[in-house]
Amino acid sequence: MGSENLHEPWDVLSDDTKNIHRAIVSLMEELEAVDWYGQRAEACTDEELRAVLVHNKNEEIEHAMMNLEWIRRKVPEFAQNIDTYLNTSGPITEVEKATKAGGGGGAEDEAPAAKSGGRHDGSLGIGSLKGSV
Repeated sequence: MGSENLHEPWDVLSDDTKNIHRAIVSLMEELEAVDWYGQRAEACTDEELRAVLVHNKNEEIEHAMMNLEWIRRKVPEFAQNIDTYLNTSGPITEVEKATKAGGGGGAEDEAPAAKSGGRHDGSLGIGSLKGSV
């Protein structure tokens, strides 16, 4: 990966900057692992091994999201952009335009149905399983 190393001397950086760097590098590593496991699972010809690889990939996604959440909590600019771009349903490239035009564009500006994929009841949208065989 491109930026595992610091670009400035260690002793001139604050502890906050060093910790943010650690989290960013960890996020990069987790995303790289997601990619690797995904490729391995797709190429794998053994179903049982494929299941293990997919499980591992999903664990790496969890780790990546934990790092991203830590970054969001520590870096206000990340939090602001996460609020703007994540959990939206419109075209991604138009979210910024809507935000700059005063329309917000973040998840908080969307109708509840847009955030839940059109569902208002908070369900996963799979319907009732009663009576199915």
